[in-house]
Amino acid sequence: MSDSTPAAPQEATPQPPVILCIGMAGSGKTTFMQRINAHLHSQKTPPYVLNLDPAVGQLPFTANIDIRDTVNYKEVMKQYNLGPNGGILTSLNLFTTKFDQVLNLVAKRAQDVSHVLVDTPGQIEIFTWSASGAIITDTLAATYPTMVAYIIDTPRTTSPATFMSNMLYACSILYKTKLPFILVFNKTDVVSHDFAVEWMTDFEKFQDALRRDTSYMSSLMNSMSLVLEEFYEHLKVVGVSAVTGQGIDQFFDAVKEAAQEYETDYKPEIERAIRKKMEKEEKERQEQLNRLMKDVSVSKGTEVALDQDGEAWPEEEEQAYEDQAEDDDGFNSEEESSLAANSKYPPTASQQKQNDEKFKSWLQQANNARD
Repeated sequence: MSDSTPAAPQEATPQPPVILCIGMAGSGKTTFMQRINAHLHSQKTPPYVLNLDPAVGQLPFTANIDIRDTVNYKEVMKQYNLGPNGGILTSLNLFTTKFDQVLNLVAKRAQDVSHVLVDTPGQIEIFTWSASGAIITDTLAATYPTMVAYIIDTPRTTSPATFMSNMLYACSILYKTKLPFILVFNKTDVVSHDFAVEWMTDFEKFQDALRRDTSYMSSLMNSMSLVLEEFYEHLKVVGVSAVTGQGIDQFFDAVKEAAQEYETDYKPEIERAIRKKMEKEEKERQEQLNRLMKDVSVSKGTEVALDQDGEAWPEEEEQAYEDQAEDDDGFNSEEESSLAANSKYPPTASQQKQNDEKFKSWLQQANNARD
């Protein structure tokens, strides 16, 4: 008799991480997308690429799903009489109505790809603060380990004012998306990002830079730097060059850390929020059902006579009233009493026929007496 060991439970297949590339216009976001796409292909681990920018003229990489194949940005502007930003937002809204089909396509390829790369519109506010952007982000984060790569134009961030503006915007996106966050300082082949790392890790270094800034915003930035000091501690910072490929390996190391952080910290919170939302919707449906059942429920009862005040008469008073009515009207014959009783209700066909015959007989007698 051979020993048989119980089969070990199958572990869940890991899902590919989703990288949402978000950045200001001109930060080199699309070029960065092309660089990480080429890097993954060179490692024989091709990604699945989504382009959500309907206004881009030409992509330097091939997208598996391109919003331009579904929505014509210029035609949307023409039909809805919109400007450039309104056309991009409306195109993204129209595309989001079919995003369930996009998820199905991604799910079919999830086991064959290493990453899912998402390129967003250059107008950053259209994606980060629109309902369609929130729907896309939340639906992806509910299934895949999703993270945000915030692309920063390093040469334009050398002054404390622009640096602080970028950090405040990054902070707002972090708390809006509630996802792992990676700060990507691009164009490090032009200007190194070491100054930014010093400002984020050493408060005194940033204070020295503020003292050299004589603009009216220096006092405001001084106060903001105290608020953002804790925010910096939870960020992953990498410097890359989309042109030369410098720092790409460090970026994917940060991606691995962010994926692990998603599984341990963010995923339980997302699942809890989903369960809470489903319970709330179920409670609302149950309340609507109870109200509906209450509205359509009918209790069976008996017909009662009402007085002028709308109150029911006791049975004895009702019988006495009917007897008194017969005496007052002076109905002596059975025919008259039966007619009086029937006058309360519409006569039947046979009763109407009898009444017509009686009327004809009375009319004939009257004519004979007159003659």
